[in-house]
Amino acid sequence: MSTGWSTPAVEALRAKAIGPVASFDPETTPGFDGDKAAGTDLLAQRGDVLADLQELLFANGRAGDHRSVLLVLQGMDTAGKGGIVRHVGGLLDPQGLSVKGFGKPTKEELQHDFLWRIHRALPPAGRIGIFDRSHYEDVLPVRVHNLVPQSEWEKRYDLINQFESELVAGGTTVLKCCLVVSKDEQKARLAQRLDRPDKYWKYNPGDVDERGHWDAYLEAYQAIFDLTDRDSAPWLVIPSNHKWYARLAVCELLIDALTRLDLDWPPADFDVEAEKKRLAAAD
Repeated sequence: MSTGWSTPAVEALRAKAIGPVASFDPETTPGFDGDKAAGTDLLAQRGDVLADLQELLFANGRAGDHRSVLLVLQGMDTAGKGGIVRHVGGLLDPQGLSVKGFGKPTKEELQHDFLWRIHRALPPAGRIGIFDRSHYEDVLPVRVHNLVPQSEWEKRYDLINQFESELVAGGTTVLKCCLVVSKDEQKARLAQRLDRPDKYWKYNPGDVDERGHWDAYLEAYQAIFDLTDRDSAPWLVIPSNHKWYARLAVCELLIDALTRLDLDWPPADFDVEAEKKRLAAAD
């Protein structure tokens, strides 16, 4: 089956291949030449492939394999993180999926180091975990708004690299996706929320204030790409003005990650032929 990609998503979207994020065009669809209709159709097809691979991962986890997959989603407000959770996560079997959103730290979380709450949310063996925001919040808004001294947040890049290295060494495949939306598109999406009573709950007046820090956020994102994009835990930068493309891209990235695990069905831990005879003889 054709994947529809002229260049594999994992190559076309790698942070180190796209140049400065400040000049990145969120209207593009790197590596994919089709339109929305083709992309939507392909997502349904590739979703079946993703679901089959997830079942393999889950089965192996049940059989004692310690491996798991962690998908980290970062991006400006309205970039589509929740849509990825619903439309890509929705392709998966819930029993093999764990989803965690990270907002402002609670009082309990503030009593611990910034990675404490992350450790508690990691996917167990055989699962795919999705983080809607993540430990990178502690070098993004924290940096932009000077929530802690620079001397403190600067140290966190190395701590994050060490943390992710330990995750990978322990059997977790780490994929980090930054969804990039243009400032004009964000404004249009915020306006849509104000025009629909069923979307009021998604609107946060603070999002308008955050737009005043747009350039500072781009600098903060560039820093995490420069300092934490590694082959073992890569950053993929996904243009997200076209929601259909962003969802297709993340689906494809997950397929690639699971395929690289080279999983097979775990062997039976019982005598298959003997069980066939027992079952045939049963009432």
